[in-house]
Amino acid sequence: MKIRPARLQHGDTVGLVNLSSPLNIESLGDKLAFLEELGLKYKLGTTVQAYEGYLAGSDEERIKDFHQMIIDPEVKAVFLVKGGYGISRIIDKISYPLIEDSPKIIWGFSDVTTLHTQVNEFANLVTFHGPMLSSPKGELDPLSKKMFQQLFQPIEIQYTESISPLTTVIPGAVRGELTGGNLNRIVSTLGTKFEIDVRNKILLLEDLGETIEQIDLMLNQLRLSRKLELAAGFVIADFNMPDDTYSYEDVLKVIEGYLKPFNKPAVAGFKIGHCEPNIAIPLGVDVLLDADEKTLSILPGVE
Repeated sequence: MKIRPARLQHGDTVGLVNLSSPLNIESLGDKLAFLEELGLKYKLGTTVQAYEGYLAGSDEERIKDFHQMIIDPEVKAVFLVKGGYGISRIIDKISYPLIEDSPKIIWGFSDVTTLHTQVNEFANLVTFHGPMLSSPKGELDPLSKKMFQQLFQPIEIQYTESISPLTTVIPGAVRGELTGGNLNRIVSTLGTKFEIDVRNKILLLEDLGETIEQIDLMLNQLRLSRKLELAAGFVIADFNMPDDTYSYEDVLKVIEGYLKPFNKPAVAGFKIGHCEPNIAIPLGVDVLLDADEKTLSILPGVE
């Protein structure tokens, strides 16, 4: 069992950092007020308004900002406020023993997938795949907001078709640790020390703006690297296509073609990722995926 970070209490302070692309502070907008609605205080990291070309500050600045939030005794959670690109440049410089010694809630998605998989593996810590505070679509929808409550008390999440229509890609049921996230970021670390460990785990996949050919290419890389073979099951989340040429159903046909030979339980249609709502979930906890009943039961991420 991985370490579950301590739950938040009303009045706690969360640290806001940006380890990826530059952020326009105005894009946070009402999201800061939402933190106050949750009863939280916040501390802005130096990277929230930093620029270094296409990055939110230099590699050294982003590492220092993140480490500072981890060791700050006042900060009880670290929210990454923007995705894009940049975390992969610093994953080999982050101190995972430091994170393991000061376990805190780490929240974000998209580019943050790279951080999630490393913290889960090298710091033995549960993290949270959830919506960024800099979402370009304005205020978070009500269901996405509701998912923040899992940070205040241990809640077992039951994902059923009451949230979104689901499709059984491969039948069966399986229990295992949930890992994964953004397909592009998962594939980008293959062949390195930091490639994702999927052995006997349930792999979550989502992405944004990739063409169907690129999705095919990345799935093939997962096949060739034996990640599809070694995983125990698959949670297929949102794939937001760049245009109307291909649909989500077209993507599912490609995914099914890659997964069928391995006959591992797989369900598609989860509203997790670059979509609304964006259902926040813990990574590194055990889940039960029942492809016959089309349900995903997720153990709590905090203690």
